[in-house]
Amino acid sequence: MVDALSKDLMERSFKERRSFAQRQRDVEDIIERHPDKVPCVIERYRNEKSLPPLDRSKFLVPDYLTFGELGRIIRKRLELHPHQTFFLLINQRNMAAVSKTMAEVYASEKDEDGYLYIVYASQEVFGSDRLESAEAEDGAA
Repeated sequence: MVDALSKDLMERSFKERRSFAQRQRDVEDIIERHPDKVPCVIERYRNEKSLPPLDRSKFLVPDYLTFGELGRIIRKRLELHPHQTFFLLINQRNMAAVSKTMAEVYASEKDEDGYLYIVYASQEVFGSDRLESAEAEDGAA
């Protein structure tokens, strides 16, 4: 029973696990204690099957780090082979320029709760109709 509960929590997104008020309070505390960091939630895209999950989803990223450098860090954490391709999508739909700093990305893309939400997906998922269908569903909600 505990294993089933743990699996259910793992499959739910960060937004599904914590209320808006909790997330907003978390960000306020983080920014107060770490004004030079960007509070990010980085999760595997829901339909992704070929890339492994990360060991955690919340990250404090230095604001001067570029989006490209973040991609290299995530690649290393995922222990991907050099031939494996993956994409980082902001808010499940946008790709940022690799030269933009995290501060710039955060300023333009942060969620109402204060977190910057990023998902990672393989080329197979990114290029498939499944991603487009999910975006259409998100827009309809």
